[in-house]
Amino acid sequence: MNFTLEKWNARFIDDIAACANNKKIAANLRDVFPYPYTRADAEGYVAMCAADDESRQICRAIVIGGRAVGSVGVFCGADVYRRSAELGYWLAEEHWGGGVMTEAARRICTAAFEAFDIVRIEAEPFAHNAGSRRVLEKLGFVLEGIKRQSVCKYGEIYDSCIYALLRT
Repeated sequence: MNFTLEKWNARFIDDIAACANNKKIAANLRDVFPYPYTRADAEGYVAMCAADDESRQICRAIVIGGRAVGSVGVFCGADVYRRSAELGYWLAEEHWGGGVMTEAARRICTAAFEAFDIVRIEAEPFAHNAGSRRVLEKLGFVLEGIKRQSVCKYGEIYDSCIYALLRT
């Protein structure tokens, strides 16, 4: 499991355009992650991440062998949720099941707790996404509840899960 977490820059655009164009990845993410995933989508995503000043989020490319193969980030809430943050991630299919995402998420959560005045990081995977749920459970995230029929993806209604990791 040899990878780095790196700040986003334009050299990752082609990598992301190639590995993100996978319906299996998009099927488990919010609609903001499109399928098909085009080079223009990759350009927009990389530009947005690279421009961030990191005052309220940390987002990194997961890099293996010099290529970006996924993304992991923690995004702080606002208003009454200002002491909470959300973990988001995805990984190229060829790297599923190898422990990369578990370690990447561990590193980004540690960095977020160090960088921000937050007490909680939460994640909301679709209930049927066993791999994503396993990542969270390995990190000590606790299942707080299941939101029944909360997600509509590709015309289907699914449950989602609320997991949280507390600072203490």
